[in-house]
Amino acid sequence: MAPGILDASHHACAESRPAKKIKLSSAANVQPDDADDVATAIPPHPLHVKPAGNAYTASENLKSRCGSFATLPDELLSLVLESFNADQLVRLGSTCRALYAFTRFDELWRALFVGSRPEDFVWRGTWRTTFLRIPQEHVTSISCKDLFSDVLYRPFQCAHTSLEPFTSNIPKQNAIQRLPDLTRDEYAEKWTDKPFILTSPVKEWPVYGKWTPQYLLEKYPDVKFRAEAVDWPMAKYMDYMSNSSDESSLYLFDRGFVEKTGITPGRDAVEPAYWSPDCFGEDLFSVLREHRPDCRWMIMGPKRSGSTFHKDPNATNAWNAVLTGSKYWLMFPSSPTLPPPPGVILSDDQSEITSPLSIAEYFLTFHSLARETPGCREGICYAGEILHVPSGWFHLVLNLEDGLALTQNFVPIKKLADVLGFLRDQRDQVSGFKDEVCDRAYELFVERLRENHPEILEEGLAELERKGKKGRGKWEELTKIGDEEEEGAGFSFGFGGDDDDADIP
Repeated sequence: MAPGILDASHHACAESRPAKKIKLSSAANVQPDDADDVATAIPPHPLHVKPAGNAYTASENLKSRCGSFATLPDELLSLVLESFNADQLVRLGSTCRALYAFTRFDELWRALFVGSRPEDFVWRGTWRTTFLRIPQEHVTSISCKDLFSDVLYRPFQCAHTSLEPFTSNIPKQNAIQRLPDLTRDEYAEKWTDKPFILTSPVKEWPVYGKWTPQYLLEKYPDVKFRAEAVDWPMAKYMDYMSNSSDESSLYLFDRGFVEKTGITPGRDAVEPAYWSPDCFGEDLFSVLREHRPDCRWMIMGPKRSGSTFHKDPNATNAWNAVLTGSKYWLMFPSSPTLPPPPGVILSDDQSEITSPLSIAEYFLTFHSLARETPGCREGICYAGEILHVPSGWFHLVLNLEDGLALTQNFVPIKKLADVLGFLRDQRDQVSGFKDEVCDRAYELFVERLRENHPEILEEGLAELERKGKKGRGKWEELTKIGDEEEEGAGFSFGFGGDDDDADIP
C-alpha cells in the first residue's frame, strides 16, 4: 500500500499536499549544483514531522493511532479539518500526537483568523497562537517524530528553503535590460512591448530615501492598510513582517495609500511625492477621471513574500518602483500562439491562471525548466529603480529583502488597441472599475477618448480592426471575388449567391 492511506494492518502514511493550499510537486527540480545547498539549509520540523517517503522504512507511524481518521489520505484529512472551528480543532488535537500535528497546521488557523477578522489582537508569531491569544511562554511543542506527511512537511520545507540559488547567476540571454532612462519616442518606438529596468527616474522622487517601512510605522502606526484579505494598522503589519515564517507571507497591497497618507502624485502637483516616468507619456485611462479603474498601489512585504504568476488587469502596461529592498522578476510574453510558462495552466478563455500558490514551491519544481524556456526574462530591480511590465506578460515577483514599492498600471498610446479590444471583447474579465461602470467600460472609454483625443482614438480603433483581420488572410484569399473572377476566369469559393462572399468576416 502506498504511503498516505492506512488500514488496520498498515502503518505507512503520507500523501500529496491539499489542493486548496498548493499543488504538490514531484521531486524538487533544483539545479544539480545547488541541490546540496538547498537540502542542507532546511532545519528540522518543529514537531519533528518528516517527509512521506520516510514511511517506507519506518517501524512505526503515528497516524495508525488516529482511529477512523487513519484511513483518510492526509490530503483529505486536511480538507476535512478546514470545516472545523477553533474549539473543535483544539479538542481533536488533544486526542493523539498525529492529530495534534494536523490540527496545528497554521494554514487552518490563518483561514479562521481571516474569516473572523478580529480588531483587537496582538500578533504572536503564528496564526494559531494569535487566534487563540496564547502567550509565548505558554506555547507547547510535542514531538511527533514518527509522523510522515508531505501535507505537513512540504510547506515547512518551502518556507525554509534558500531561494538564493534560484535568483542568482541569471543567464545572459535571459537578463532584463537595464537603462538609465528613455525618451517618449524611444519608449513608443522600441520598448512598449519589452520589459526593462530604468535606474534613474525614481531617484528624483521626493519619497525616495524618505519612505521606508520604519518611516511609515512612525508616521502612520494606526492607519489601516490592505494586506490581501485583511485591513491592518501599520503597526500590526510591521509586527507580522518581523515575526512570521509563513510559506506564503501576507502581502500588503493597498490601492488607497495616496488618500491615507495625504501625499500627491504627479510632477505638476504643488508638492509632488512621486510621478510616473516621463518616457511612458500620458496614461490614456486618465480621461476617465472619476471613473478610471484602480491604477496605483503601495506594496510592502517581508523577505520571501511576493506574487506568483499573473498578468496585469485590462491589458494595461505597468511600472513597479522599488523604494527599499530588491525584487527578483521572472517574466514571459504571452500570445495565442505561445504556451504559458512552465507549471502554469490557463483556462480556455485565459481568465484563470492555475499555478503553485507558493513561490518556493514553483522554484523547487519548475524554475530550472522556466529558465531554459525561450522567451524567459529575469532580473533584479534594486532600490531606486523601476521595472516596466508590458501588457499581457506573465510575471512572478519575489522580495529578496523586506521591501517597500509603488506600482501603477497605465495605457500608453501604442497599446490603446489592445486595451480597447480587451474592454470590448472580454467584458467578463474587466476589473478595477466601479460596479456601475464595469459593464460599459468600453463605451465610456471610447466616449471620453473621442472628447479628449479623437485622433488617437481613430488610430486605436483602426489598429484594433487590423488586428481583428489578422489570421484570416488565407480565408479571405479563398473567399474573395477578385478581378479575375469578375472576368469569368479562375475559381471562387463561396456560400450561395454571387454576393454572399462579401459578408463573410
